[in-house]
Amino acid sequence: MIHRLIVLLLGLAAFAFGQQAPPTFENVRYGPHERNVLDLWQARSTKPTPLIVFIHGGGFVGGDKAKVRDTPMVKSALDAGVSFAAINYRFRTTAPIQDILRDCARAIQYMRYRAAEWNIDKKRIASYGGSAGAGTSLWLAFHDDLADPKNPDPVLRESSRLSAAGANSTQFTCDVLQWEEVLGAPAEKFYSEGAEFYGLKTVEDLKSPEGKRIRADVDMRGLITPDDPPVYLSSPQPGGPPKDRGHYVHHPKHARAIKERCDQLGVKAVLYVPGDGGERPPAGDQTLLQFLLRNLGVR
Repeated sequence: MIHRLIVLLLGLAAFAFGQQAPPTFENVRYGPHERNVLDLWQARSTKPTPLIVFIHGGGFVGGDKAKVRDTPMVKSALDAGVSFAAINYRFRTTAPIQDILRDCARAIQYMRYRAAEWNIDKKRIASYGGSAGAGTSLWLAFHDDLADPKNPDPVLRESSRLSAAGANSTQFTCDVLQWEEVLGAPAEKFYSEGAEFYGLKTVEDLKSPEGKRIRADVDMRGLITPDDPPVYLSSPQPGGPPKDRGHYVHHPKHARAIKERCDQLGVKAVLYVPGDGGERPPAGDQTLLQFLLRNLGVR
């Protein structure tokens, strides 16, 4: 109780000086690894609130949930009556991509598990991020529900599904063998990840039945089905042939590939790629926030 009172007083002081309020709950452990931690800001409400979750970028080798504290997104969500969370996850130095993505799914499931305690509406959860966090948000949006009703772990009995997802500078798939098809250049020219990205040992393993199964499991575009939630896609990068690693990994063709597949299947998707002849978001991150709020039933 004393800790909660201190957090509340610090929060009020922060708002008074125009700063970001500290989390209501900080570094809450949602899994066994040291990076399986999250922060949560509770919106004031007598009824369960929707929840927006920030997933940081960093190429799955760096980054931290604290990055969002330098943005206005937390306060804007709280002002709209929406709770906000930010999560960390393992890096690929300690886990393959398919396990990293499941860290993020478990974080969503964990917050649902504690929904009654944290006053969260289980049916209204969205996530967003940039780069690695963007692709992860799309994976959560498009992957079949990971809920396992008979699992002895009560967290894993919860749903991993989202109401909406936002993806800034995303990749269209974590199956890098498909990138040449969309980007016009092989991944190895700009991007050095190989079999170890998937916890495999050789290039031949990538084409084995197990390799194909793993690559299909992390293929965001290939996972899209007509019942998936709305997604927001944006990339500030220019079009044209990829010039370097950053351009290749964040090329607007990634976002366009997701948009095209969503259009084919009737999944709602908005696309902002001003550097590739597309529209510019009318109000930057606020455009993304308004998209998430609208699809959470707030506005």
